[in-house]
This record gives sequence, structure tokens and C-alpha cells, in this order.
Amino acid sequence: MNVRDLEPNSLWNNFADLNAVPRASKKEERVIQFMMDFGNKLGLETIKDAIGNVVIKKPASIGMEDRKTVILQSHIDMVHQKNNDTDFDFAIQGIDMRVIGDWVDANGTTLGADNGIGVAAIMAVLASDSIEHPAIEAMFTIDEETGMTGAINLDASNFSGEILLNLDTEDDDELSIGCAGGIDTNTSLKYDVEEIPADYQSFEISVKGLIGGHSGMDIDKGRGNSNKMMNRIFSHFLKDQLDFRIVSVDGGSLRNAIPRESKAIIAISLNSIEVFEKSLLIISDRIKVEYSSIEKGLIINSTVVPNSGKMMTDVSVQKAIVNAVQAAHNGVFRMSPEIETLVESSSSLARVIIKDGDFITQSLQRSSVESSRDDVADTVRAPFDLIGCSVVQNGEYPGWQPNSSSPILEIMKSIYIERYKEEPQVKACHAGLECGILSKHLVGVDMISFGPNIRAAHSPDEKCQISSVQKFWDYYLEVLRSIPNK
Repeated sequence: MNVRDLEPNSLWNNFADLNAVPRASKKEERVIQFMMDFGNKLGLETIKDAIGNVVIKKPASIGMEDRKTVILQSHIDMVHQKNNDTDFDFAIQGIDMRVIGDWVDANGTTLGADNGIGVAAIMAVLASDSIEHPAIEAMFTIDEETGMTGAINLDASNFSGEILLNLDTEDDDELSIGCAGGIDTNTSLKYDVEEIPADYQSFEISVKGLIGGHSGMDIDKGRGNSNKMMNRIFSHFLKDQLDFRIVSVDGGSLRNAIPRESKAIIAISLNSIEVFEKSLLIISDRIKVEYSSIEKGLIINSTVVPNSGKMMTDVSVQKAIVNAVQAAHNGVFRMSPEIETLVESSSSLARVIIKDGDFITQSLQRSSVESSRDDVADTVRAPFDLIGCSVVQNGEYPGWQPNSSSPILEIMKSIYIERYKEEPQVKACHAGLECGILSKHLVGVDMISFGPNIRAAHSPDEKCQISSVQKFWDYYLEVLRSIPNK
């Protein structure tokens, strides 16, 4: 079956059209134009603000003119990530979608359901002549995935709505009323290099096959981090007093994705190769046993490669680098004492690069409490400060404080209970929903976030449940019909 044949047909067709347009974060020129063309062809007021966000306004349907204006909001960028063995160019190709049972996924790449399904749902209402709705201000933000610069630089003068519906939650029984803020910690250090001597042999070590996922929503699931695993291998070599030097490391990809793969080249003295092989086997087996119930696809292997590139000169600097990465906190930092099961603060070591005299790390710290966010960020920077790294912390954005007495929450809870005969889960999430930033621009606007079931966002395993999209769509339309009077 083709995605375009699925129901609700208007939503899935808009999603297919959207997924034909390359839309990586910070490279949204084509999708911005796509959204501008969409609004203009409908004859609706269509605006592009100074940063690149697109706003499309539609008057209320007949009989709904006295209802409060609603801001419908989703982000138009997506995470571009693929498996290493997938031949795909995100710059020129549309997403290759597949229907498998009750799910839609992509062939070896991210799907873009985060947040393309939300965008498509808004587009479908804007294009409809039959859906009942109040006056709509559709907000399509850019660069949510790599800095939220669209939300940060929003021109609030384009909006008068009193209610904002963010369509970027990934469980169809959940109403999100709060989210985490975040900050990036980026470190760098110069080190001396030298040619690889003739009495050294180079090996490539790879860690791959990890599940990965969203570094906020999935941080409490115990999944492996390829950067920490690779560094743990190096740390084990240090304990075994192996005579080795790091030539290069390339681990992780995106700042907000749990890293799935890491590749390193190390040079080993010829008289240490036997020790290396035994040491690698021991630590690999330990890691695989520890993660056997979660990371069933984990592969750690080594291959002899020709000597090329340059290795670290100073073994004491190498030890300092390995120890700093080993000490850098990764994972849950603190659970919320107020909200059960909510991660309050965390850190994800997203990127480790070592090559040609440059040691670089990138990590993202999240928290629903600003002081706790700063605490985990200070904790992460500490080991890098100690070895003399340059540390830059920036890109901070606020969390979204939960409002359990929100009027739109009460309306949406009532609708959910009436339709599905059960209570929805009212939650704050450990991810950077744009609502935290938008609430600073749109003071007093009542906000809530919801959406269909999306799994493994930010990874090539991303998929969206077809039956859940239908549930979300029906619920979404009922919410629009139930918006209260001004």
C-alpha cells in the first residue's frame, strides 16, 4: 500500500508532499518556500517573518466566528539521519516511505514524522472547505531540532490567538503541559601529533548497531551511547597498560540524538598486538553482556588498516582526554521529585571527534528546572576544564512550566474521556518542545501539546502508527470544534 492511500487521506497526502522536500535543520530554504506556496495557492494570508518562520492565517468557518482564535504550531525541519549502509542523499532526495502493517517508516533513514505529521495535520485543516474550526493562525517554525532559532526569534506581532495547540507529542494518550529547557556544552583542545612509526600497526575499531533515539525522550531507557562505549574501550586499554596511540575518533552525529555509532583508528606497537586483541575481546564482551537485554544489535569489532594520518604524541595528554570523556556525565542526572517518572535533568554526549590535533566534544544538557540545568551543565564541563579544554556553553532555552489548571487542558481531558472512556496521561516531557520559548513571546497564551504515536524519532528506525494517526486526527478535529467563545 502507498502512503497516499492511507486515511485520513488529506493528512497523509500533505505528509507525502512535505516529505518530498529536503528540510534539514538550518537548510530549510526549500521547505519555507513550499509552505509559502501552499498558503498563497489557498488564497490565505501568508507571512514569512525575518528568521524564516511561516505564518498562514485562515478565518473561522461559518458559525465559529465567536470562538477564540487558535494558534496551530509545528516545526517544518526534521532530523536527517541514515544508516551507514544506506545510499541516500538528503540534499536532493525525498524520503522513501514504506507501509508495513500498521506503521509507516522510511527505508534506512529518519521518517520525518517528527514533526511532519503535525505540519500535515495543520495543512489539512487550512486546505479544507468542510472542517469546522475557529479562526486559525498556523505557525510553522524553523530549526527546532538544532537550536530552536525559529521559536527564539519569533515575531510575536503576527499572532493574536489565545490558545496554542502544539502538535509535537509522540504518544496518542498523552497531553503534554510542560517540557525541559536545555543548553549545549561544546569543548575543544589542541594536541600535538606525529607520524605513525614503522613499528606500529593501525587498527580500526567500530561500535555500531545501537538503537539510538531522542536524547531527551529516550534518555531514561538505558540505551547505549557509542561515544561512551568507545571511550570505555580506550579506558580499558589504559588499565591494561597497552602501548597505543589514538589516530582518530568519529563518534555520533546530531546534538539531540543518542549516538548510535563510533569509529576510531588507533596505532598499536607491534609487540602489544596480542595484548590488544585480548583486551578488546574482554571489554567488548563485558559491554555486550551489560547491554544484552537492550542493545541486541550491538557490534564491536576491529580491522587491520594501513598506517595513515597522524597519532597523538603525548601519552599523558591522551590519558587526560580519555579520562575526561570517561568522567563526563551521560544519561539521567536527576529524576523529578514532584512528577513521578519524569526525568528532571540529563546530559547526552552527542559527539566526539579526535583528528589531526583537534579534540572536540558536543553535548546537550536538559532540565525542566533552570537551576538543575545549570548544575548538570557545570558537572559536564568540569572534567574538560580540568584538562585545559576551551569550553563554550550556549544555545540555552527555557523550559515550559506545567499549568495543571489550564482551561484548554480541562477541555481536552473531557473530550478524551468522553471519546475513549479513559483518562489521558497528563505529563511534562523531558524534551525541548518549543512551547517553553513560545510562552516567553506569547505571554498569557494557554498552551498544550499532543500528537500520534511516533517511535524512535531522530533515528533511522523512526516510525509512525497509522491507526494512531487516525485517532489523533479525529481527536484534533473534535478539539477544534470545542474551542470556547471569546
